[in-house]
Amino acid sequence: MKIFLIGVGSFIGGAGRYLLSLFLQQRLVSNFPIGTLTVNILGCFFIGVIFGISEKGNMSDEWRLFLATGILGGFTTFSAFSYESVNLIRSNELFYALLYIGASLLFGILATFIGVWLCKFF
Repeated sequence: MKIFLIGVGSFIGGAGRYLLSLFLQQRLVSNFPIGTLTVNILGCFFIGVIFGISEKGNMSDEWRLFLATGILGGFTTFSAFSYESVNLIRSNELFYALLYIGASLLFGILATFIGVWLCKFF
């Protein structure tokens, strides 16, 4: 049952990632991968929320696996992040590469911290 929950969640997360990234990237006329950056930041925030709730004992293992491992595992895109960073560097877009890498790390970690921190109040 746990594998099924993770699989269903991964499908939902992967489809959501694709649709959100496509939506955002089509609206920005640039080589900067804003779609993937946005997905990574949102994924980091929501995984912080899920683990914040889970740490309080307010979530079953099944729900945590479905949401964190399934949906957010399918939704977040650090493999795409790595690929896009390499492509920016290979295309001599060093400024965009450094901006993308720095923003992903800084805001991803910050969003995770905020997600966990918010759960302390609810």
